[in-house]
Amino acid sequence: MCAKSTDKSVLPFDRSLFQPGQRVCVAVSGGADSTALLRTLFAARQELGIVLSVVHVQHGIRGADADADAAFVVALAAQLGLPCEVVRVDTPAYAAAQQASLETAARNLRYGVFWDILQTKQADVLTTAHTLDDQAETVLMKLLRGAWTEGLSGIHPVLLAPEIAANREVSSTANKIVRPLLAVRRVEIEAYLRALGQTTLGLPWCEDASNRDLAHTRNRVRHHLLPLLREFNPGLEEQLARMATLARDEEAYWQGELARILPGLLLPGKPVRGGGRSVSTEPGHASLAVEVQRLRAYGPAVRRRVLRAAAEQLSPDQSSGAIDFDHTESLLRLLEGPATGATRRLQLAGGLHAERSARELRLERIPLERIPADSSDSANPPCPEYSLPVPGSVDAVARGLHFTATVAPSDHPANHPAAPAVLPAATVRAWQPGDRVTLQHSRGPRKVKEVLERMQVRGRERQNWPVVVWQGSILWMQGVAVAPISGQGPQITIRAFPISDGEQ
Repeated sequence: MCAKSTDKSVLPFDRSLFQPGQRVCVAVSGGADSTALLRTLFAARQELGIVLSVVHVQHGIRGADADADAAFVVALAAQLGLPCEVVRVDTPAYAAAQQASLETAARNLRYGVFWDILQTKQADVLTTAHTLDDQAETVLMKLLRGAWTEGLSGIHPVLLAPEIAANREVSSTANKIVRPLLAVRRVEIEAYLRALGQTTLGLPWCEDASNRDLAHTRNRVRHHLLPLLREFNPGLEEQLARMATLARDEEAYWQGELARILPGLLLPGKPVRGGGRSVSTEPGHASLAVEVQRLRAYGPAVRRRVLRAAAEQLSPDQSSGAIDFDHTESLLRLLEGPATGATRRLQLAGGLHAERSARELRLERIPLERIPADSSDSANPPCPEYSLPVPGSVDAVARGLHFTATVAPSDHPANHPAAPAVLPAATVRAWQPGDRVTLQHSRGPRKVKEVLERMQVRGRERQNWPVVVWQGSILWMQGVAVAPISGQGPQITIRAFPISDGEQ
């Protein structure tokens, strides 16, 4: 695996990820990690029997600095005599179209380029330069957000192409992204590059100023949280990386167990009088059931896995996030309750609900338009409230959203001086009965309940629909454009982006 080498031109890396004859494309940003990966693989290319090429993705968000990074990568590839492709993408436009943060948009576009290289057979394998430090940061971020085991597995050494992963073709030797430096610390990488000396551009690597921008969650974890936690455990990064390995192996085991036991536990559709089961053919409708006594024979860990797997199968995209921890615990309570003849129901999310009879627990996905507007589930607790500094930002972890608040000065400075450095905080919370919101281009405030009815928001999703409130006024509401507060005071702008989980 990552055996130490006496050759100072080569970092320790996972050699098992490569096979002789492979065409390996190295993703190089110009930073220390990817520069070290390229120079290490170049030094070991003959021993490994691989053919190298380079790709650089220019995200279009850092102006002249980004152009300088691209020039550095092109010059380094030329110095090594390797073919290099620079792919330019428009991250701001993509972020606006997808309503995503720049960080998330850049990652999606970057990996789109990577998969395109593999799918068009320009390379067999693509490598990225994720390190042990990246792994530790990712695991800690996932832990803070309440991830399941698959989340705590962090960055995987091998990322299979989606079509291969869907078919469980894990033995494929091509169409995959590999991370050979996951056992290497960032300090080792920088020391290695300094020992090698400068490139033709006179620099050992490029420094990206955005890596110190504390608006990004990962940077706050890297520069603030990890140094604080390191006071309690100097080997924290290594411990978090070990946790990722354990979680990854645990998850692989459970996936094998589920493949073995699910066929004998999950039943399609609904039982019919006289025996047999009926399966709906209505578009958007699907259902699965499990016999209560058979599932009760297993321990809580298996029960949770089975219920989550059933929900994933009913999810349109078979997402592992089909139900969260609270949903799963509510399902367990439904399963473990008294076995009476009465039927109980539980509303979940995305059109998914559960129905319990004396013999079965059935999960069913119903098209959203068929869910009653007033349906809710008191067993599901509301999302917590978060205080949003103005100006400032906060991670609403339970919602998976990162909120920012910015303040623009008044348009009438003569009557209203510049806004103070810090204003009273806003609150990120679920809407409440009686809330009113003023939409852009509307004649006045409207009840949030009426807006949600027009948006056809149902069930628990409706119950926890997020708004941001400041001084009694709703400044932001998910899914609609809110009019700015009228008046001549400072204007507050609220934005929300999905919390980035980092590279996967």
